[in-house]
Amino acid sequence: MAQEQYAVIDLGTNTFHLLIAQPGTRTPIKEVYRERQFVQLAEEGIATIGAAPYQRALQTLHHFRAVLDQHQVPVEQVKAFGTAALRTASNGPDLVQKIKTTTGITVTTISGDEEARLIHKGVQLAVPDVEDRLLIMDIGGGSVEFIIAEQDRILWAQSFPIGVAVLYRDFHRSEPISSSEREQLCSFLQVKLQPLRTHLSEWPTPFLVGASGTFDVLEQFVGQRPETGYSSRVSKGAVQPFYEQVTGMTLEERYALPGMPKARAAMLSVALILVDEVIKMANTEEIIISAFAMKEGMLSELMQ
Repeated sequence: MAQEQYAVIDLGTNTFHLLIAQPGTRTPIKEVYRERQFVQLAEEGIATIGAAPYQRALQTLHHFRAVLDQHQVPVEQVKAFGTAALRTASNGPDLVQKIKTTTGITVTTISGDEEARLIHKGVQLAVPDVEDRLLIMDIGGGSVEFIIAEQDRILWAQSFPIGVAVLYRDFHRSEPISSSEREQLCSFLQVKLQPLRTHLSEWPTPFLVGASGTFDVLEQFVGQRPETGYSSRVSKGAVQPFYEQVTGMTLEERYALPGMPKARAAMLSVALILVDEVIKMANTEEIIISAFAMKEGMLSELMQ
């Protein structure tokens, strides 16, 4: 008898993800199928989803439904959730209803606090044996989640509406990004992330755990050999040269970097400026890249 399969759909601001998996024996999750589509819901702004991204969202969910049917995943074993863009956009509820009507998939819009809880759960699966206090950072298109945790205990968590799509739209107007744009962005982040600074003074940690797109790029270009199948490490010293290189490049030059994911190139400069500010704020000494985040956290709960 075939083992039961479960699926999670993550409707992010930039990217829609589909993950189909089974309960693992030697691994936390046995992946069956994974796909991502760069839908870019915030292409025309995050206040309202534009007509083109709205249609891309619907087309992607129709495609995901076909994949689920192909893998014979029952609808009651599918969890779909929307994050920052669907929380913020005036027509987010309309899109959620349209998806339900046309595909039968129910999308739940979750809060930033719930995102943080699920990210922490996913990171625990990927980095299970670290006893030190950790600062976890998950960079999305519409929001960034920060969690300070000690093993299975969350000490503090907050979602900030400063995802890379937002920062790119508001600050990145020149190619390469100009020194004045960089300064404006850094000043903005220092003010916006004051709660993070405050809580880091209470619960300091030299370890930054990065999850999701930007950190995947860092791992690809400057990461060390993975220590497990689900995490790898990047030294603080390796990040700065890559940061300087990328932020000094035009969009065409970023596209031309061998192995650069095309959908990440545009927003990579502002993403790295954000990471650099956090590294300085937290006095980070080492970065751990987690292969698991919110999707895997949700999936592990769905399988229980």
